[in-house]
Amino acid sequence: MRGIDVPTVREIPPFTEMSDACFEEVLQMAYLQRFPPQVQLITEGDPADFLHIVIEGTVELFGTSNGRETTMAVLRPPSTFILAAVLKDAVYLMSARTIDRARVLMIPAENVRHAMEEDPAFARAMVMELASGFRSVVKTLKEQKLRTGVERLANYLIRAHDQTGSDGQVELTEDKRTLAAVLGMTPENLSRAFATLRAYGVEVHGSTINLTKMDDLIHLAQPTPLIDHRSI
Repeated sequence: MRGIDVPTVREIPPFTEMSDACFEEVLQMAYLQRFPPQVQLITEGDPADFLHIVIEGTVELFGTSNGRETTMAVLRPPSTFILAAVLKDAVYLMSARTIDRARVLMIPAENVRHAMEEDPAFARAMVMELASGFRSVVKTLKEQKLRTGVERLANYLIRAHDQTGSDGQVELTEDKRTLAAVLGMTPENLSRAFATLRAYGVEVHGSTINLTKMDDLIHLAQPTPLIDHRSI
């Protein structure tokens, strides 16, 4: 890895608190590579040879079964994947591909496991990363099981609006097929959900969504911190 990239990596959790010796060791044989859009990075069922960290760009995690495919998550920097498989020395349960131009750090799985044994600070950071991932999955399951499709879309728009600090406007960062899969819907159901939300001030103009009746939308969505606040 080029020396110019080392400071960038050093600032990314979970590397910030590592000892210098373990940091140098964990990056031995690491690769920081640029990828064009739609490049498959890992394939479900393959051994987890590397821990991947998204440094720039967007990566889609997806799964397949019985001729079907669905998006599991969309990752933006800085995000690790798939840590559980790396630590268990197991196979990947999901595949991953770039959505747009991306820069991805690839660290040999064996280096990660060895660093956890040698560096308590790094081990704690890895545990926190796993805990965050687990809590994210729980929130996603709660949303899937406790909300209708319309409510899921409404809460997604509210979260996106709050995260960007926009004034009544949201710019979709995924295409609608991917968004539908993330929300556990078909593209047809997503279109119907957007149509339903017109009465609540949701106006669709391509990838730009205007939210003209935020109070009505929030009243419908009933957001809760135990699902919608990512920091909890």
